[in-house]
Amino acid sequence: MRRLVVLTVAAIAVLTGGLALYLFWIGTLLNRIATNVEDSADLVREIDDHAKVIGPGVAHINRVGGVVAGALPLLYGMAEQIVRGVAPPPTTPAAAEPGARRSRLHDGVGFTPPE
Repeated sequence: MRRLVVLTVAAIAVLTGGLALYLFWIGTLLNRIATNVEDSADLVREIDDHAKVIGPGVAHINRVGGVVAGALPLLYGMAEQIVRGVAPPPTTPAAAEPGARRSRLHDGVGFTPPE
């Protein structure tokens, strides 16, 4: 009977010691996490302060971008007119012989086959 009591007390002591070590380890991890969260909160406050300064400039950039985006179709049309006025008139290719395959390599790329 005495041996059973000693073994029970030893088992309880081992379990209590294991639980104490586990709780110490968890406490250490939680302290490290708390420190990281505090550092992160400081960074978030700093980013928020920077964003408050940048905010009005972003609104201006968005307005200007909208104006430019609205002008793109007009600019594209004007560029097409300039190209049409400067480009040489298209030439019609000679009629191909029946059964001959037509290569697109000769159309507008400046390739001349060797003779």
